[in-house]
Amino acid sequence: MMNSKQVVMASLALSLMSGSALAMDSVVLDGQHMTQAQAWAIADGAKVKIGDKAAKNLVKAHELLMDAARLGKPVYGLTVGVGLNKDQKLFTADGKLSKAVMEASKSFNYSTLRAHSAAMGEAVPVRLTRVALAVRLNTILSGQTGVQPYVAELYQQYLNKGITPVIPSKGTVGEADILMASHVGLAMIGEWDVFYKGKRVSSVKAMKDAGVKPLKPIGKDALSILSNNSVAVAYAMKGYRDASHLMTVSPTVFSLSLEGLNGNVSPFLPQTNDIRPFPYIKEATSEILNQLDGSYLWQLNDQRSLQDPLSYRTTAYTFAGAKKALADLGEVIDVQINHSDDNPGVILNASKDYTQHPQVAKYLIEGKGGVFPTTNFEPLPVALAVQGLSVALTHVSHNSVMRTVHLSDSHFTKLSRFLGAPGNNGHAFGAIQKNFVDMQVRNKHLASPVSFDGIPVAGNIEDTFTNLKLASDNLIQIVDNTNYIYGLELLHSTQAIDLRKLTNPNLDMGKATKAMYKNYRKQVPFVELDRPFTPDIKASYDFIAQY
Repeated sequence: MMNSKQVVMASLALSLMSGSALAMDSVVLDGQHMTQAQAWAIADGAKVKIGDKAAKNLVKAHELLMDAARLGKPVYGLTVGVGLNKDQKLFTADGKLSKAVMEASKSFNYSTLRAHSAAMGEAVPVRLTRVALAVRLNTILSGQTGVQPYVAELYQQYLNKGITPVIPSKGTVGEADILMASHVGLAMIGEWDVFYKGKRVSSVKAMKDAGVKPLKPIGKDALSILSNNSVAVAYAMKGYRDASHLMTVSPTVFSLSLEGLNGNVSPFLPQTNDIRPFPYIKEATSEILNQLDGSYLWQLNDQRSLQDPLSYRTTAYTFAGAKKALADLGEVIDVQINHSDDNPGVILNASKDYTQHPQVAKYLIEGKGGVFPTTNFEPLPVALAVQGLSVALTHVSHNSVMRTVHLSDSHFTKLSRFLGAPGNNGHAFGAIQKNFVDMQVRNKHLASPVSFDGIPVAGNIEDTFTNLKLASDNLIQIVDNTNYIYGLELLHSTQAIDLRKLTNPNLDMGKATKAMYKNYRKQVPFVELDRPFTPDIKASYDFIAQY
């Protein structure tokens, strides 16, 4: 059996595999076991199947919800309104759900989807929207939403037939993406646009062409479609995925710089790091040492410093911190995408805990379960983990920036100033330092916590925030900026290696660093004379992002 840490790392490894290695023709969802890799496979076209047990639980949960309405139970979003209007009764139960009562429920559902479809900005990219649809379908299949089973079938058909609702990308404070996700429901009832066969068209047209019947929402359908965190979570998943790749290339990028510096391997040895076995420090140092297998740094060198600048010596700690933060985020995402974030929660076979108290007993439907008010819409664990990773990666990018500064400094490298080649009387790399400083200042700004920012709304009822979407946007941008920073570091480290080779053509490099060096040199040649560096910087960024 794997322990929790091994499970997280295995999940991470799966998420990093190439599409060809992870090709999935279909994915069976049951509401409990979807992996992030499966969600991305669905986004890329894998067909979705609904597990048999999950399908049966959908029916039971919907029946339980309607029983609660029939018995006059107070159900948020069903027998009473939402937000500040939770004190408004929508209809009066009289022991049966009459035609008039059902019409009132339908009217409320249509009105709810329309009134909450109010997001702004450019559309969420199709791939991310499909991830969000996959996440929401899986959380619905947990069997605790109470929606009509056809709601889940619609999510399935939208994914399998390539119908992607147009979701504006701004307008959430991170307590369920209600203004954004509403557009999914608006499309399902035929009143919004979708992306279909490469074009933006009306959902009515797309559904007719694909043979999909529009939704006629009742009960809690509208509330369940709009009140969830699937859109912001899709962005968190992208941040996690991007950061995973960044941390995969990090040990090699750093080790190349250590070779460019003629640095000391001592800070990464087990003799020094076993003294304080912080989480992931052994993994981080071992990875660095593995990259340097065969390197000249293992041989004595009269010019090598006893102690390098701190940005070199402490880099394993930044990597270890980022690895821990990455694992933390992966763990909470896995919880989030495999459990309901609905309010209220429709609980089949609910436990009897505290039901001796009338306040609790009123939520029960004897013999079936209960409908309970919840705060499961709260995604704070994910937001905090996203922000933790953002902070950790900004330490990573800081060290990279400082390492690159030192590679241009002849005091540390004993090479030429700004790594100018022999005969180059120009500026070499002196001016481009402003680029990575710009990126690092941006990272420091983006790493600032946003989860407690906001203004109370809805009559001061909704007075807390997580800003999960904004925090995830920031994480994604930090990784993107760091790709530039790493690209610039690589531009410097490979130049330093080539300058050393001018005096020692037989300079030994590590097996891994040599492979990266050779591949990079196919894209960006040695700088013999000053030239416009903008194309080199873009090529370096692309190299890191795709390596």
